[in-house]
Amino acid sequence: MAASDRMIMVVDRSTLFAEEYFQGFAPAAAHDYQSLIRDHYFYELRDKAEIMPQYKQPIAYAIIVHKESHEVFAYQRSSKEGQYNETRLRGKWSWGIGGHIDKIDIENGDPIRASLLRELSEELQIKQFDDPVILGYINDDETEVGSVHFGMLYLIMTSDRGVRPADAEIAWGGFMPVSQLEEISQSSEASVESWSAISLLPLKQALAKKR
Repeated sequence: MAASDRMIMVVDRSTLFAEEYFQGFAPAAAHDYQSLIRDHYFYELRDKAEIMPQYKQPIAYAIIVHKESHEVFAYQRSSKEGQYNETRLRGKWSWGIGGHIDKIDIENGDPIRASLLRELSEELQIKQFDDPVILGYINDDETEVGSVHFGMLYLIMTSDRGVRPADAEIAWGGFMPVSQLEEISQSSEASVESWSAISLLPLKQALAKKR
C-alpha cells in the first residue's frame, strides 16, 4: 500500500486540548490523553493529515532501556535519499521507536498498543521486553513534524543486550548511557529529533525511581 493510501489514526486538536493545552511534556499522572484518544479517534488519509494541523496524529513512542545497566537504545536515522523517506528527520539522532497508528492495527485489539508492538517488530531485532509503561505525552507545535503529531511516551525495559536495528532506515543503533545522550543533545554537531530531546528529562526521572 502506498503511503498516500494509508488510513491513519487522527484526533481533532480542539478535542485533544479541550481541557488543557501544553507544549513539551505532560506526565501521565496529570492528564489521561490516552483514554481521550481512544474515545475520540477517527481515520484520515496520511497525506491529507500531514498538511492539516487541525488534526493531531497520535504516535506511540517507546524508549528501550536495558534493565541492569539503565543504558538507552539510541540510533541515528539514515541520511541517504531512498533509505529514509521522511526528509524532515533524515540523519537525526533519536531514542524513541514509534510510528503512525494504521487502521489495520485495530484488528489486533487496542490499536495504540498494537501499533507500538508492530513498530518494534519492524524496526528492531529484540528478543524479550517487559510490558510498555506510559510515562506521559509529548506535544511540540514548534516544529513542522510536531505540529501534526502527538506523542504517547512509553518506557520499555529489556534484559536483551543484543537489540539491533532491523530496518535500513536506521544507519546505526546501540545502547548508550543517559549521560552520552545528554552530550549528543547539547552538541552543535549533532541533530536530535525534538521528541527525543523533550523525553530526556522525564526518562531520567523515571529511571531514577528504579534505582
